[in-house]
Amino acid sequence: RLKRAGDIFISLFAIIVGSPIMLGCALAIKLNDGGSVLFRQNRVTKDNRIFTIYKFRTMKEGADLHLCTTDDERVTKVGKVLRKYRLDELPQLFNILKGDMSLVGPRPEMTQFVYVYMEDLPQFGYRHRVKAGLTGYAQVMGKDNTSSKDKLAMDLMYIENFSIWNDVKILFQTVLVLFKAEDSTEGFMKGDKQGSMEEMG
Repeated sequence: RLKRAGDIFISLFAIIVGSPIMLGCALAIKLNDGGSVLFRQNRVTKDNRIFTIYKFRTMKEGADLHLCTTDDERVTKVGKVLRKYRLDELPQLFNILKGDMSLVGPRPEMTQFVYVYMEDLPQFGYRHRVKAGLTGYAQVMGKDNTSSKDKLAMDLMYIENFSIWNDVKILFQTVLVLFKAEDSTEGFMKGDKQGSMEEMG
């Protein structure tokens, strides 16, 4: 209950304070190509419940939704800036406010890839004992090319050692990570079939 109360308070506060930034992002996307502002996609959260995640659209309208890699030509000019500073993730504050997600927890994966991962990593389903999160150990400790197996280990470590204090520390670490440009991390390795699909959208 305390975790949920924190999610509601912080996400609502962030939405209010960040509303000018989100409005600016939406306007930039619209002026860039006239397409839709938001990107929506089905993801999996606690108890295997499917929900619709929200992001600012960073790829060209109608682009094929296969893996996005470093310097992907499908990413718009505005999208590159949004991704660099992680601004495309801001609409997920509404997912948190609604209760689909938490501020801290395992990142939600696409429904079809959950089944693929579980074939090779059955313990992947253990992640769904908690709500999906905006950030987590894998986001503050890993890199873009960290394998899904290693990210899973980080997620399980978070679940097994859950505490409100750990959540607070991860949130502070996330703030520090936000000051690092995304292109300073290593891009997704195409050869790794277990790579994260978070770069899509």
